[in-house]
Amino acid sequence: MSVSAKAQQARDYFTSMPDSVLPLLTAVNRADCIDFLDSHMRAEVTNRFNTKSEMTKLTPDFIEMRLTTTSTWQMKVLPLGDAQVVCAVSTVNGPAADSHIRFYDDDWNELPLGCFIDTLPRLDDFFTAVPDTVNANRYQSYRSRVEMLLTKAVLSPDAQTLTFVFSTPAALDNETATFLKPFIRKEITFQWCDGRFVR
Repeated sequence: MSVSAKAQQARDYFTSMPDSVLPLLTAVNRADCIDFLDSHMRAEVTNRFNTKSEMTKLTPDFIEMRLTTTSTWQMKVLPLGDAQVVCAVSTVNGPAADSHIRFYDDDWNELPLGCFIDTLPRLDDFFTAVPDTVNANRYQSYRSRVEMLLTKAVLSPDAQTLTFVFSTPAALDNETATFLKPFIRKEITFQWCDGRFVR
């Protein structure tokens, strides 16, 4: 695994990023976003699809982009011993949000996800214990309708955390979502610790 031994800020990674990582934006788009925010201007650019993308947040170790009306992209520079690693999250909303997480070294070579996250949340992790007062058969009937796990992964601009927000309920029918709401854990947060995200 190759990681950087030279400290860089998020803006450095963003401007040196190959087009293949974020094909919607050109190198000029990426540089313009940073220049606009540095000038206290709205960081909105015309992307390759001739639509608008906007950098909505820039800190020394974090960037957030609104790529389209239905998609966002975040990146966070994280310490890895004396080096660094980049975590990037792509999210599509459609109507339930779904995210993909990737890790990269300083040359934007993708690194194995399993090296940096112990275990991704499972569907059962988002359901809490059912009180004895709830009819077990009725609960199981509704619970069996939930077969797919969709989560929105959110990197924090202010902390070294990765939060998984349970978005599957947005894809359920109203009756099922309403019944199951009291038994759902809305989110699960992982903390960056010794080079890994752990619960």
